[in-house]
Amino acid sequence: MFRNALCALLAAFCASAPAMAREYAYSDAHLHYVDFFQESQGMEKLLEAMDHGRIEHVMLSGIPVAKKWHENEPKRPRYYAGDDAPVYWYSATDVLVAAAMEELEPAQRKRFHPFLSGFNPNDKNADAHIRRMLELNPGLWQGIGEVFTRHDDVTALTEGDTPRANNEALARVYHLAAEFDLPVMLHSNITSKRERNPLYLAELEEPLRNHPHTRFIWAHAGTSMELHRHQEKLEFLLPVVERLLDEYPNLFIDLSWTMLEPYLLDRQGRPDPQWVALVERHPDRFMLGSDVVGHFENLAEGLAAFDPFLDALSEKTAQQVARDNFLAILPRSASSEPQLSQH
Repeated sequence: MFRNALCALLAAFCASAPAMAREYAYSDAHLHYVDFFQESQGMEKLLEAMDHGRIEHVMLSGIPVAKKWHENEPKRPRYYAGDDAPVYWYSATDVLVAAAMEELEPAQRKRFHPFLSGFNPNDKNADAHIRRMLELNPGLWQGIGEVFTRHDDVTALTEGDTPRANNEALARVYHLAAEFDLPVMLHSNITSKRERNPLYLAELEEPLRNHPHTRFIWAHAGTSMELHRHQEKLEFLLPVVERLLDEYPNLFIDLSWTMLEPYLLDRQGRPDPQWVALVERHPDRFMLGSDVVGHFENLAEGLAAFDPFLDALSEKTAQQVARDNFLAILPRSASSEPQLSQH
């Protein structure tokens, strides 16, 4: 009798006690090792930030363009939009990523998943260049991207033609990605600053339809801070993402910082129930990204900011989104030790 009373008392206590806060382990599915000047705080700082934030794995990419310090500018710009000088395609960004990987001990190397980005997506030689890079460092590269196509002011500043996600040069890259089992991260804005409709959606949807064997990660679902400055919230985004996920099993969504507000969370920090429901419907198709560029002091806080949204998901789905989905999209051979060139 005493035992039954004790069990009843414990049950009542547990029912009245607040739920234990979840603690997540993360994968960062969108991280740039360098900034737009191809500079970085380095691997030591990155590892410190990862350990501080319980970030077990990161996608490691360069940035495919470099900002020019124009002869007529007296002060070096601090960001790509700092002045009117152009940006230009910069293949050496991948050399910097490969060199950073060489600094790591084998145990740490397993936490990093390099993506190859240093090519011009308007050039039909791009797939040949990527093939050479894969042959130069067998087993190193685990994905392609972030590929810059429609990208706010980067598009306007880029020397040469505006890249599109559905051009012929990138079609060749997508075929190569399928051949080598590499996911492709695409930055393709869904619209322009002024149009309140999915103006550029066809540029993304065509490769999804024509390359069913290629896995695509859509960087922050086509949103950007520049779009939000002009339009605040894109009301058409949720139904578009919902339809695309239903129709294209090769599409995955990177929920990096521009998705946090006003989509996943409202201005009071409350999870949006429609986005919660969509993620629960497709629990293996979403992943988190910080989208930091070469500086890592805010890395841990950037991923932890998603915790209120993760807490609104079932525990299993939350862990998939926080950590597991990114690892699942990598090549099947990603667990093997990469062979780095010695030179």
